[in-house]
Amino acid sequence: MAESILRIRRATGSDIPRLLDLYQHLIPGDDRPDDASASEAFARFLLYPGSAIFLGELHGVLVASCALAVVPNLTRGAKPFGIIENVVTHSDYRQHGYGRQILDAASGAAWSEGCYKVMLLTGSKEPATLNFYLRAGFEQSKTGFQKRRIPVRSEN
Repeated sequence: MAESILRIRRATGSDIPRLLDLYQHLIPGDDRPDDASASEAFARFLLYPGSAIFLGELHGVLVASCALAVVPNLTRGAKPFGIIENVVTHSDYRQHGYGRQILDAASGAAWSEGCYKVMLLTGSKEPATLNFYLRAGFEQSKTGFQKRRIPVRSEN
């Protein structure tokens, strides 16, 4: 597959069905919300100023995505921070730099919003996944904890 220029943009409501299809490459077999629930969740997400779901398209095919939530903050001079979640590249398009490009777009948007940092968590222990995040400019410098209602997904 020839390398091509990824077109990166912010998602709109009309992108939801294709985005939900792409998420199957993140969590295969994950419960897919109905259209009304997905649209409602997307609208609530956009209520947070600066937050966006970034999409990477190649010849009209949605190949990569991540979500950026910009969180107001009372430390660091009241500078917000960003949380990146749901990082996914379509399995047919991996190893071409598209995931890194989508993370760079989200990080750039966070900087434009005045965020002092962006952070993400991964449940993966796969060296390839961890090295991907390191190559994308993230450092493994904090210890993460979580409390879950939904069980952790298994490694694929």
